[in-house]
Amino acid sequence: MKSFYLTDTGKVRSHNEDSVIILKNKDNEYLLAVADGMGGHRAGEVASSIAITHLSKCFNETFSNLDKVKAVNWLREISFEINELIFDHVSKNPESKGMGTTLVVAIVTKSYILFGNIGDSSGFVMKDDKLHKVTYDHTLVNLLLKAGELTEEEAKDHPKKNVLMKALGANDPIDIDIFDCDMNISSILLCSDGLTNMLNEEQIQKVLLSDLDIEDKVIKLIVKSNNRGGTDNISVAYLEF
Repeated sequence: MKSFYLTDTGKVRSHNEDSVIILKNKDNEYLLAVADGMGGHRAGEVASSIAITHLSKCFNETFSNLDKVKAVNWLREISFEINELIFDHVSKNPESKGMGTTLVVAIVTKSYILFGNIGDSSGFVMKDDKLHKVTYDHTLVNLLLKAGELTEEEAKDHPKKNVLMKALGANDPIDIDIFDCDMNISSILLCSDGLTNMLNEEQIQKVLLSDLDIEDKVIKLIVKSNNRGGTDNISVAYLEF
């Protein structure tokens, strides 16, 4: 397996509130994660950093040969702990009030692949040379779409497209969506909405199916997003089987 991750501030924002990681443990199990922070006074980058730092620490210390059920419980417990850590930070630093973060995670073992998601960062898989979105965005627009109050076309450019209904640090208690993924896939892509707001799935797929090295694919996705405006921070974690 090959993997590569990268984050970029983009063309508009003054600083980067995203955090991203890919880890491999001694059992050759992988963790990929992207967190997209929000909140003033640079609090967004604190929230996303809390999420990725705690997730990484727990993966290194407590994730080893867990069966699927235990892995699901592990993901739920870690997301609960991250939520508590963010709320605790806000209680000690009142100027950080309103900070939070999305989180999308993939866990890859020899016997299962799990995705976890809170917010509007995205998880995709490539299967039979076709990109498929695994996760569900917790946005107001998606809620209206599901209720039949918006069409797909109306949702694309809706003024409240980025209003989140769920995020770490914003909801208590928090419940992470967990997806049990097909093992017969060729790659996994996690990204913040800085990528998916600039490039559609067809454009992302075209880059991932190209003959470039894995590092160059990730770099090209970010360059293309910036060329289209780069209105947000852009983070990508990518793994090829």
